[in-house]
Amino acid sequence: MDTTTSGRRYSVGAMIFHWVIAVAVIVNWRIVEAAEHLGDAEKAPLMANHKALGITILLLTIGRLLWRWTHPVPPLPSNLANWERVLARTVHVIFYVLLIGLPIGGWLAGSFFGMGVDVFGIFSLPALPVGENPDAGKAIIGFHKTGGEVFIYLIALHILGALKHTFFDKNGGVFRMLPFGKVPG
Repeated sequence: MDTTTSGRRYSVGAMIFHWVIAVAVIVNWRIVEAAEHLGDAEKAPLMANHKALGITILLLTIGRLLWRWTHPVPPLPSNLANWERVLARTVHVIFYVLLIGLPIGGWLAGSFFGMGVDVFGIFSLPALPVGENPDAGKAIIGFHKTGGEVFIYLIALHILGALKHTFFDKNGGVFRMLPFGKVPG
């Protein structure tokens, strides 16, 4: 398969970053949902995994941005309405803001409780030098949770848009981000 964007399809690298990050985000959401109603003893290991996966998502997102800056993306399908173009670009920008902001916000919130992040025993990030302030930590956790909820709704919108473009508009939609399927030229 062509690893460039000479066609209407994203590059192989972009596809790998997209799908690995997508799966990681969904797994991380499910981890925190599973932990929500547990006691502290049962919740702690799940939240440690949530934090570690969040930092992994941050690192993957930085890699994806570097990839994107060095590998141009294919143009949007020509049959999109202007509002669809604006919505697509806006949602993608918000995705990147959340993919970077949520992990950093979670790390900052933990730092206000004096906690760093152990990333699956591979390396540890120390608490940021903000000093302990549990009230600030709780406030940031509230923003973090709201941002995560917004992210889930935007993911649903993104999936619905990809399906609409694939099956109704027949302009390639989801197949632009897969190594198979028909993407009209």
